[in-house]
Amino acid sequence: MMNRRDAIKTWLSLVAGGTTLGFADQPKPESPTDLVAPPPEHEAMHAMPRGWLGNETIGILMYPKFTALDLFGPHHIFISMAGAKVLLVAKTPDPVATDTGVKIQPTTTFADCPEKLSILFVPGGTTGTLEAALDKDTREFVADRGEKAEWVTSVCTGSLILGAAGLLEGYQATSHWMTRDSLKEFGAVPVNRRVVVDRNRVTGAGVTSGLDFALQLLKDIRGKDYAETVQLFSEYDPRPPLDCGTPEKAPKEMLKLLEDMFAPFGKQVTEMAREVRAARAN
Repeated sequence: MMNRRDAIKTWLSLVAGGTTLGFADQPKPESPTDLVAPPPEHEAMHAMPRGWLGNETIGILMYPKFTALDLFGPHHIFISMAGAKVLLVAKTPDPVATDTGVKIQPTTTFADCPEKLSILFVPGGTTGTLEAALDKDTREFVADRGEKAEWVTSVCTGSLILGAAGLLEGYQATSHWMTRDSLKEFGAVPVNRRVVVDRNRVTGAGVTSGLDFALQLLKDIRGKDYAETVQLFSEYDPRPPLDCGTPEKAPKEMLKLLEDMFAPFGKQVTEMAREVRAARAN
């Protein structure tokens, strides 16, 4: 009987369109073209419905201290897109340390990333996100690829980077509840929803919304049947033991505690937005 590990390997071999996460102790691919093998000749391929094989190119931005879960959830969905190429893009080829200290090996750099992406995806974070938004090279890369991408997307505070790059002006968008209203600083229209779709901009709320965000995007691109198949394979059927995941559900004392703790970060976000606007005006 096939165990769970073998089942996952079989699925990934069938949808060999993504990368496995390139942890720092693994050898780097020689070039972006080595990241994706064509789907193998496998008996299970014959059971795959016609039209399920695509050719999207997905660029996931990585920067120091981004939130690991913001990336890992959507990445799992993205690599389930048969035929797609999933690129982990960073400023340099050096391993990128997440907020948890886990280092991930980029598969390509800003300079080598394809000009035209099907999906540009930006994860969030805290101080690392502000530093990325203030970094001219990062901001210009996101602006350039975002202007040309078919879909411009983010999870959590990654939308602040999209805003700093000028990609959310006039668009509805969301972010982590602590920073959602700050999107106004970039001309966006904040919306209190877990996933917000406005034309080709798709943004997810805080951290754990990454799976919801990615499934919504998958549904929009590949259709409901494909997305539900991936959801079933992933056994994504959340039933949390607690019910305190939004400000509306939280006790007032708990909400105030977090608001007070992160008040300085809120001020830093505002300062970042003003500095970015000044830099873009010059």
